[in-house]
Amino acid sequence: MNKKHLVLILLGFLALAFTSCLGNKHTDTKQKDLAKVEQKTNVLTKPNLIFYLADDQDVYDYGCYGNEKVKTVAVDRLAKEGMLFNNAFTAQAICAPSRSQLFTGNYPLKNGCFANHTATRPNIKSVTTQMKNLGYEVVLAGKSHVKPASVYQWDKEWEPVPKKDVPRDYIPLDSIESYFQSTKKPFCMFITSKYPHGKYFDVENPKAEAIKFFPFNEDKKNDKAFVKKKAGYYRSIEEDNTQIEGVLKLVDEYLGDNTLFIYSADHGVSGKFTVKDIGLKVPFVARWPKVIKPGSTSNQLIHYTDVLPTFMNIAGGKSPEDMDGNSFLPILQGEDVEVNKYVYGVRTNQNILNSEVFPSRMIRNQRYKYIQNFNSLEVVEQNLTGKPNVDYFIKRGANKYKSEPFEELYDLLNDPYEQNNLAKNGELQAIKERLKKDLFSWMKSQGDILDESLGNMPIITPKGKKGFKLDQDTPRRKIPDSIKNTLKKDDYIVIEHW
Repeated sequence: MNKKHLVLILLGFLALAFTSCLGNKHTDTKQKDLAKVEQKTNVLTKPNLIFYLADDQDVYDYGCYGNEKVKTVAVDRLAKEGMLFNNAFTAQAICAPSRSQLFTGNYPLKNGCFANHTATRPNIKSVTTQMKNLGYEVVLAGKSHVKPASVYQWDKEWEPVPKKDVPRDYIPLDSIESYFQSTKKPFCMFITSKYPHGKYFDVENPKAEAIKFFPFNEDKKNDKAFVKKKAGYYRSIEEDNTQIEGVLKLVDEYLGDNTLFIYSADHGVSGKFTVKDIGLKVPFVARWPKVIKPGSTSNQLIHYTDVLPTFMNIAGGKSPEDMDGNSFLPILQGEDVEVNKYVYGVRTNQNILNSEVFPSRMIRNQRYKYIQNFNSLEVVEQNLTGKPNVDYFIKRGANKYKSEPFEELYDLLNDPYEQNNLAKNGELQAIKERLKKDLFSWMKSQGDILDESLGNMPIITPKGKKGFKLDQDTPRRKIPDSIKNTLKKDDYIVIEHW
């Protein structure tokens, strides 16, 4: 082989190597471009998350939950197209504490909002932070009732809209439609209605036969004022379903199948301020086409603290270990798995309006519920401090709820409306003691202001706000002149973040 041939061969190898390098470079670039497209596609295909929250509606007042006398067309439709939960709960049957659980994934005692009109702890990372970090826009459309603004930094927030000839403002439907049309990112939206919360519609000549009664209110069938109020409440429920239908129409028109839509109501109105199921058990219906089997049901215990962990799970993230809630995404996907062994309840009667000293705590599993009323008349003498001005309020609370015993135990399988207290039933003492032990363990983990010892009956007040003082009048509370302004700072536990 001569020198010329060697040069040609060498040049050929160099050309081949150069082409190969170019090819690899183009391949690498193409792979990077594909990865970017794939990443963008994954972002765009993350499901939208919509949570519609009604205000003050009993779980028993829906067609899909067995009440044939109330018109809940939109919620009934969701149940047919999705999944109905028979055991969903909030931990507190009042507005702000219930909502704070949805938005933080933590029970009221841990997140700080355990009295109405009070604030979440300022160091909490709420849904606005957690979901933004996972690539979502977070929107509030309607009633807020949570604070501070530093914890709840919504990407967009629209107030309820006044409307003529109805008792409550409407959800901002026009803003919701405009957002659905224009949004370019996956979003997490809470649509928070002011219905059916009173003031109710005025229904003329209401009939008791048009109302469904239960063991907890059947004694009021002949109470004309109660029947009229209930008829107006039913009409307000119907009005809210009109709003829900409007939202579902927009979802179907603009968003398609890639949307998880959850409906609930923040707590029951008949059990407001209590830890009975009529207050804490909530309606919960979820629709997610191609994921949730239409017409399905779940009997697993889920809780409002589980909503944020579930949303984070769906978004591809993981909730922090110190968050109370657990993801129920597997249930939505068709698996019948336990999410919670227990759910818990909190009752705090000291807030801006009702300020009787009568705290309660509750623990519940699938069958049994245990309640302890820490300042019942049975034990009030052990809670007294020896300070007449303080003891006045402790006694006042005990006497206000004198029919409520220190301990309550219910077999919910046989007594779903909690009419038969079994706390003194000898055959159930082992069950009661187990629930009691686990309740106090949970309370300790939550940093509760109460514990299992008697003689510890704290009265609470926010830092620097006179309107929450027990010894002053409010629209719902009148204090004798001899007791007004007698409580000192040292008589209270001061809640710093209020």
